[in-house]
Amino acid sequence: MECTGDHMAVKVVTRDFEVSTNSENEMIDVTTDVSEAVASSGLASGTATVFVVGSTAAVTTIEYEPGLIKDFPAMLGRVAPKGIEYEHQKRWHDGNGHSHVKASLIGPSISIPFVDGKPVLGEWQQIVVLELDVRPRKRKVVVQIIGD
Repeated sequence: MECTGDHMAVKVVTRDFEVSTNSENEMIDVTTDVSEAVASSGLASGTATVFVVGSTAAVTTIEYEPGLIKDFPAMLGRVAPKGIEYEHQKRWHDGNGHSHVKASLIGPSISIPFVDGKPVLGEWQQIVVLELDVRPRKRKVVVQIIGD
């Protein structure tokens, strides 16, 4: 799709990739995948929206290091504990009411600016997909790149 106005063309390029998860609270660094999607778009600058498909996964940025890989899920467990009763569980009996709550708190997408074909990230900032469901999954991640 191409929109024009004031002599400036804006293009939209959509890429996707898949990640396989093994367990609840798994954090997967997708920075390289997103960077490759942006670079392959051929666009110089703009915004990339990173979206994970599904209601029990989320996307954020974090310093991807062993301490935070443990700390972040521990924090989510304090906010939406596994061992309490959820209305979702009463209806579906699938044991993942807390997973839906956690995913909703974080959100399924983030927007990242890019300049010179590269995402603008801090030195210690990585893009991660969080698996919050109680079972292994295959997750589709969509990167929609808008720019010039």
